[in-house]
Amino acid sequence: MTTTSSPDVKALESEHVLQNYRRFPVVFERGEGTRLFDTDGRSYLDFLSGIGVACLGYGHPVLTAALSRQAATLLHTSNLYFNPLQGELAARLSQLTGLERAFFCNSGTEAMEGCLKFARKYWHAQGQPRARFVALHHSFHGRSMGALSVTWDEHYRTPFEPLVPGAVFATSDDPEAIDALIDDTTAAVVVEPIRGEGGVRPVPPALASVITAACRRTGALLISDEVQSGTGRTGSFLHSGAVGLTPDLVALAKALGGGVPVGAVLMSKAVAASIAPGDHGTTYGGNLLACRAALTVLDALADGLQESITRMSSYLFDGLAAVARRTGAITEIRGAGLIAGLELASDALPVVNAALDRGLIINRTSANVIRLLPPYIITEREIDEALAILEESLRVAI
Repeated sequence: MTTTSSPDVKALESEHVLQNYRRFPVVFERGEGTRLFDTDGRSYLDFLSGIGVACLGYGHPVLTAALSRQAATLLHTSNLYFNPLQGELAARLSQLTGLERAFFCNSGTEAMEGCLKFARKYWHAQGQPRARFVALHHSFHGRSMGALSVTWDEHYRTPFEPLVPGAVFATSDDPEAIDALIDDTTAAVVVEPIRGEGGVRPVPPALASVITAACRRTGALLISDEVQSGTGRTGSFLHSGAVGLTPDLVALAKALGGGVPVGAVLMSKAVAASIAPGDHGTTYGGNLLACRAALTVLDALADGLQESITRMSSYLFDGLAAVARRTGAITEIRGAGLIAGLELASDALPVVNAALDRGLIINRTSANVIRLLPPYIITEREIDEALAILEESLRVAI
């Protein structure tokens, strides 16, 4: 028998589930479009989309039908054999990114692990091993030991040290400092075009120019972590080009599966040539259900959704600017496409709680930043509704 009442769910979790999450006191059991519904039947407008995952919203009829058909046909065979969908998905992603090869996994953290391993293997294959990685302040690349090693925040890192050695960090405000850090011992520079967990901080064009020149000078590879900013989130499929970066490796996940766990590493032909059978692998990566989900998301983007993201982005950011003027509570608005960060002068958590009480799902990141990651199918009417709740929440909570 499935436990569905909110008190029962919370009691069962408190007894048996590892207590590593600070959950908000709500139990969601159903979704429809851009809305989630809790066990009491209350509706919430979702401007977080499962931390950037549910790009097509909930119960999307095309995605639901595609997954149902695939589940009834074949879910998984392992990577010991060919399947009909991996090659198709890899070809589509290559066309969209300009990178020739794909490796499929299950999450953004796994995609970053793959990028780090492939970068080191590339240099090993050249006969001149390099182990050093240069990353940015405010970066977040995942919680496994490798991905955590290039994640800046000490809060995440310290309890698990010593981590994988060789990572150094540079501030994005000092291009000369990062230029000095990138040398002929650097395997790769690791960059999020928009540092989502770090406060929705875009890479400044001046810094991107310095990184590009330093990589050319030293041969260091460029890894672009587009787990949050990629798959159409910012109005183009990747955000790297918008800030002036041309990566050798790209990590994708989150929106790529529309809710089904799927990650991917895209890489240049030169990097791919250094990888031999057995160098890396995964049991579930690239399974048929995940590939079907990703292909369905790509179809939706190609069928007008990418253009809609650009239109809705303009509408959203205009509305946010108006809210900032009226309330005086927002000190800076950052982001692109359908990722926005609203910096406050104080802790953002009271605003997040006030919004949740009023039926709007947003979240806090970097302590004083409100992050918005609405589904790609969001409408102007829903943006208006969200902005009205956000404005009220700012007024009552600050």
